[in-house]
Amino acid sequence: MEYFEKLYNKGWTNWKSFPDPREGEYLNVPFGSGVYQLRNGRIGKFILFGTGKNLAYRMSSLLPKPFGAGTRKNEDKSNYVLNNIQDIEYRTISFIDNDEAKRFEKYTKHKEEYLFNS
Repeated sequence: MEYFEKLYNKGWTNWKSFPDPREGEYLNVPFGSGVYQLRNGRIGKFILFGTGKNLAYRMSSLLPKPFGAGTRKNEDKSNYVLNNIQDIEYRTISFIDNDEAKRFEKYTKHKEEYLFNS
């Protein structure tokens, strides 16, 4: 746990604005395993978090079709991200081992309150 605490406090990228695909913007995230967090910077509230073997692909599914790729079973989540995209920020942390990323995701789940629990 001490290892994850250190990572949680210092291992994340800086917060970045979530890209708007309607403007031709793009995600700057790892292709490999990792964990992401989204927050609404305007209101200062964490929105959601998650993990993926290919973080870039997984995060692209946070948007509804035709803007997002992959599948999500929660339309409210993807519509929230798109409808508030001007205020959405993200940060990531990459891992070589996907199992470690999943363990870190479980740790992350209990660190903050989220609008959507992934």
